[in-house]
Amino acid sequence: MVNAHDLLWGMTPAHVPADAPAWVLEALGAGQPVVVRRAIAQPGLVAVGVRGRLREQRFAAQMPLALVRRRVTPQALRGVTSPRDLPALRALAQLRPLLAQKDWGVSGSAGFELATGIEALHDASDLDLILHTPEPLERRDAGDLLAILDTAVCAVDLQLQTPFGAVALREWAGSSRRVLLKTASGAHLVIDPWQALI
Repeated sequence: MVNAHDLLWGMTPAHVPADAPAWVLEALGAGQPVVVRRAIAQPGLVAVGVRGRLREQRFAAQMPLALVRRRVTPQALRGVTSPRDLPALRALAQLRPLLAQKDWGVSGSAGFELATGIEALHDASDLDLILHTPEPLERRDAGDLLAILDTAVCAVDLQLQTPFGAVALREWAGSSRRVLLKTASGAHLVIDPWQALI
C-alpha cells in the first residue's frame, strides 16, 4: 500500500499523455521518482505528481501500481544526511533528536533531494515534515510541538497525518474552530481531523 508523499520509481514517459510538457518527459526519462499525491485514482493506479526543476513545474498523473520498482517513504529519510549546507538541512539536523520518539518523516523538496541526490532545495526552502498521528493530538500539545519547530533555522511546515487525511500542525495549534483536512476527495473544513467525514 502506498501513501501520500511516498516516492515511487518506475514510471516512464510512455505513461503520461502525449501532450505532457517536455520537462515531464525529461524528468521521467531520467528515471526520476514521482510523488504520491492525495487524489482518487482508478483501480490498479495511484495518483502521483511529477516534479520539475522549477517550483511551478508540477504535473499530475496516474501511475500503474504494477510499474512500481522502488518505494521510499518519508519515514525512511529521517536519518539520511546531505553534504550540502542549507537552512532546511540544518533545521532537519537540529530537529532530528527532538522528534526521535515520534513517527515522523521528511517530505517536499528536502525529502526528494535526500532520496534522489538531485538538488531540489535552495537557501529559502522550507522544511516539509509529516507526523503520523493515528490517535488524536490535543491542540495544546500541538502548540507545544509547534513552539519546538519554530526554533528551527528555517520555516518548518509539518502535516499531521490522521487516519482520514492531513491537517497542518500550525492550523491545528491555532484558535480556529474548524481546520482544513486534506483528503483524497478534496479539502474539507472539519472540527475534528480524527473523525471520519460523514
